[in-house]
Amino acid sequence: MKKLIAKDLLSIKAVFLRPEEPFTWASGIKSPIYCDNRLTLSDVKVREDVEHALAKIIEENYPECEAVMGTSTAGIAHAAIVATILNKPMGYVRANAKDHGRNNQIEGKCEPGTKVVVVEDLISTAGSSLEVVEVLRQAGAEVLGIVSIFTYGMKKATDRLNEHNVRNISASDYDTLLEVAVEEGYIQKEQVEGLLAFRNNPSDESWMKK
Repeated sequence: MKKLIAKDLLSIKAVFLRPEEPFTWASGIKSPIYCDNRLTLSDVKVREDVEHALAKIIEENYPECEAVMGTSTAGIAHAAIVATILNKPMGYVRANAKDHGRNNQIEGKCEPGTKVVVVEDLISTAGSSLEVVEVLRQAGAEVLGIVSIFTYGMKKATDRLNEHNVRNISASDYDTLLEVAVEEGYIQKEQVEGLLAFRNNPSDESWMKK
């Protein structure tokens, strides 16, 4: 599954590797990788692969799941499709509570005690995902874990998730992506060392010299 999803992401440039001409993040960090998993929604085959992969992860790892909750905004569409596949209720969590009406931050029904799984498109540092988990927990939901399309596998994210006792399972990951990227000719094998060095320490630009 991980290799299939990696191939899909690379084929539609939802994940784009450019080590020779790095992207610049808002933080100023130079990155050899760019992710826009929203593009998976526009390709019928890739969308089907991704949503069924997420649904399978939930079925196999979170069998107690009673509802699927998306992150705003990238996870909403994926959560809706996955919930349809699983025949489960769906909702989503806003970044901030509305400033009008009922001032909702959680959209959709989420009763205290409901066992939910959060659907996310990308795990980088895991900060925004954990904010969603916290909102759901404060509302009384039992968060079983997170499913995501792709993760960098950064130590900062792993540490944060462990600290908050949250499990994430991704349909594909950075290491698998690099393996497939070499096999498919997107990058050269000798570029892998530098790309892994970036993942292990994003703020250290010495990866560009490897």
